Amino acid sequence: FNKCEGNLGTNGSLEFIFDRKGVFTIEPNQLTMDTEELEMELIDGGLEELEVDEEAITVYCDFPDFSNMQNCLEGLEIEIQNSGLQRIPNNTKTISAEDAKLVLKLLDKLEEDDDVQQVFHNMELTKEILKVMEE
Repeated sequence: FNKCEGNLGTNGSLEFIFDRKGVFTIEPNQLTMDTEELEMELIDGGLEELEVDEEAITVYCDFPDFSNMQNCLEGLEIEIQNSGLQRIPNNTKTISAEDAKLVLKLLDKLEEDDDVQQVFHNMELTKEILKVMEE
């Protein structure tokens, strides 16, 4: 942390920044119904948000509804591409490209550590920062 100008907080000290959500990714071309009908079907499973684009449909639910949502998708015979629990930031922070380089360096080092399972951040991924990530 010191090498990347960071510091370590106490366990759970930043819990309020994130919501713990279940996230499921499915392929849109496998659906036998339109997305509005899918949304209605998934409400009983605990659906909070449905993001649709050409490549994937992303389903968000609250953490306690994770298994209900999985059962709901399987009951509809929808193949799940990817699923897991994620921490979604309540508010994102916009930072400069210079600061983003430092943060991305720290994130890379954290992800390389064998003891680290997952890394979450609340950095706003602007076009400028995405360009820095490509370098």
